[in-house]
Formats: sequence, C-alpha cells, structure tokens
Amino acid sequence: MEISEKLLCLFSTAVSEEDDRYVIEIPRQEIETGDVDPNEVYRVALISRERTSTNETKSGETGSNNSGGGGGQRRSSSPSAEPQPPVDVGETRYVEIEDIGKQGDGIARVERGYVIIVPGADVGDRVKVEVSEVKSNFAVGEIIEETF
Repeated sequence: MEISEKLLCLFSTAVSEEDDRYVIEIPRQEIETGDVDPNEVYRVALISRERTSTNETKSGETGSNNSGGGGGQRRSSSPSAEPQPPVDVGETRYVEIEDIGKQGDGIARVERGYVIIVPGADVGDRVKVEVSEVKSNFAVGEIIEETF
C-alpha cells in the first residue's frame, strides 16, 4: 500500500453511532501536537485491519466493538494490514526538534508524520535520541548526543 506524503497522522479508533450519523474520534494527542486543527476539513481514509483470534474477547466478540479505540501496541509476529510505528524501542535516530508540546517537551516528526517526544529539547535542536517507549501514534526518545 502506498502512503501519501500528505499524511498528517495515523491512529486506530472505533466508529460509533450517534443518532443518524457515525462518528470517528480523533485522539486528543493529534490536536495537541498541532497536526490536526479542529476547525479544518480533512480527507479521511479507512483501512481495514486483519481480524485474528487474538482480537477476540472472552465472549467471542471481536475487539472492534470496544469504545475509545487508540489502544496500545499491537505488534505481533503475524502480518497485519494496520501500519506499525516506524521506530522500535532501543533504536537510535537523528532528529530535528520542530515544535514544543504543552508539557514543554520537544517534538520531532519522522516517517509519515510519526511523532517522537524528546524531553529537554528545544525547537531547532538537532539531537541523537534513543527511543525508550513506542506507542501506536507517538514515541518517546531520550537525548544521547546534543548536536550532530
């Protein structure tokens, strides 16, 4: 599957029904990092995800009925239609800090607009980081070299 260079964010979510319409919730993180503006109109693509027995609940229902979506990592050894984060825990990356988050942490973007949060970094810093935590829509990286 080809992914457009215009991709702003990527996350998993449930589709819920409200009165006479269906709603897709956007995680607060996507608004807070500045990738998505709630006053703009966007094109939305829906990508199906493979269903396996690991996605089933004890009652036999698939996991798609739970509310909230998002969730944690879903890495498994079987191939999945859902794109995985472009970084792994322990990986090192050279990044440039593009923005500051509400908590004061540096924000860098890598492939497909994926966010790496870098505590202690400022806008314009070019740093080498080691990824310490990976979530579906962001990662956390610790500075291991100040400039490159």
